[in-house]
Amino acid sequence: MDKYEILAKSRAENKNHDIYEQDVLKQASKSAVVVQMSLATIFFLAQIFSGKGINWGLWALVFSGNMTINWVKYRKLHRKYELVIAIAYAILVSVMSGYYIYHLVASPSGL
Repeated sequence: MDKYEILAKSRAENKNHDIYEQDVLKQASKSAVVVQMSLATIFFLAQIFSGKGINWGLWALVFSGNMTINWVKYRKLHRKYELVIAIAYAILVSVMSGYYIYHLVASPSGL
């Protein structure tokens, strides 16, 4: 395969995909996760210090973003590392969601 065939193949694979835009979206995704984690930490600490307990649903929402990112990466890239991380986040999200729902149902005053 000569350089022109390689270039044509690369153009066909990247058709309608701007590499710069893909990089910007990747950076935006990482920034969104950092903002979610920061806000969740602030809300978590405020709730603890106000004596209202722990809102596990908040953490389930935050970790669901990371879970989704890793599932998509696994489906597209087929790397076992992303699968392991996605499964770990799925378990974490499931446990936190379950605890949150159980606490809402079992506690007469809710959170």
